[in-house]
Amino acid sequence: MTDTVLDLVNVTAGYGPTHVLRGIDLHVRAGERLAVIGRNGAGKTTLLGTIMGLTKLHEGSVRLRGQPIDRLAPFRRNALGLGLVPQTRDIFASLSVEENLLAAMRGDASLDEAYALFPRLKERRRNGGRQLSGGEQQMLAIARTLMTRPEIILLDEPLEGLAPVICEQLMSVFEDLAADGSRSVVLVEQHAEAALAFATRAILMANGAVVWEGAAEDLRRNPDLLHRHVGVGVEA
Repeated sequence: MTDTVLDLVNVTAGYGPTHVLRGIDLHVRAGERLAVIGRNGAGKTTLLGTIMGLTKLHEGSVRLRGQPIDRLAPFRRNALGLGLVPQTRDIFASLSVEENLLAAMRGDASLDEAYALFPRLKERRRNGGRQLSGGEQQMLAIARTLMTRPEIILLDEPLEGLAPVICEQLMSVFEDLAADGSRSVVLVEQHAEAALAFATRAILMANGAVVWEGAAEDLRRNPDLLHRHVGVGVEA
């Protein structure tokens, strides 16, 4: 697909000899907002890990702007414009907020940008990672990834375990990040309603495969399909 920036073609991948993803075809367009939805164990986290080079690719190809990146290490993929905010956050607990951000900074990125998105981080910039609340840690994980200047942001369950008010703040930030169309955002999220309200397109995963794809609004209007594959619906 000529208008895509990220392509997975017939991808089978997993951990060691174990196959988790099976025959995945996925195409992400420039500036697209893509929601990835499915039950726990459906392969969503493995999908993002495969894009970043954190799994074993058994078959198929991963391409960025048309070029294969199958053999590239994760840090090389990051340098080319892929940025992952992992479900585990993975901040440096022994470093301060500001040190975490500085460690990731690349190019013309600036602390002011991170603090404009997350004023709370500026207030806590001298605090260590282990002194932050869960919501603050998630803000830091997102801000740190943004310091690498990604063109494609991969978000793995960013709302997990957070208070509703924090979830609203994060979704507002994601809207801001995607607003000008300069970044593609791939959002893996159990909160189907929030994910589909944000996304323009969605895929449903089950048993390591894509079982449905289409406009996010179409999925929002099909609660039976959502319930069948995820066990939840969304408000009309």
